[in-house]
Amino acid sequence: MRRGFKAEAERTSTEVRVRLGIGKAERLPLELLASSLGAELRSAGDLIDIARLEEIERIQPGAFSACTFEIGERHVVVWNPLSTPGRISSDIAHELSHLLLKHSVQQVETVGDLTFFGCDPDEEQEANWLAGCLLLPRALLVVELRKRATADSIADKYQVSTQMANHRLRASGAMRQVLGH
Repeated sequence: MRRGFKAEAERTSTEVRVRLGIGKAERLPLELLASSLGAELRSAGDLIDIARLEEIERIQPGAFSACTFEIGERHVVVWNPLSTPGRISSDIAHELSHLLLKHSVQQVETVGDLTFFGCDPDEEQEANWLAGCLLLPRALLVVELRKRATADSIADKYQVSTQMANHRLRASGAMRQVLGH
């Protein structure tokens, strides 16, 4: 990740919330963010038979989480309906982060008769970090910790995984600021 990106991601998250009229301690409606970016959110279950997704999951658990298709000027973020709600939020936020950061496909790989497109590994890290900041910005975590919220209660309230809540609590510095550790 490039130098200064983590602070930039927190600023971007704040700017996004201001632009969308979302308070610092409110859940970010991913549909609203997607719409503001000209993107559409679609469940993969709307596009293919759910049995095919179940087969992919059986063969390789976690192989498909989400992806973004660029169709002309339009972007369609497709997410896996078999994932947990918290994981779906993270996956969608990750894909929207790529759009916010104006990342483009950098790699094309072919396995058998399938072609896969991907971003640079550093861009993947940036999208992961920004997704966490969008879903659980530092200011939101400080507010929640002052109310004595736990990682589990934050995860439930903001529709993220407990793993994401724990990660952001540690990585953001909110715990150190509010609890002194």
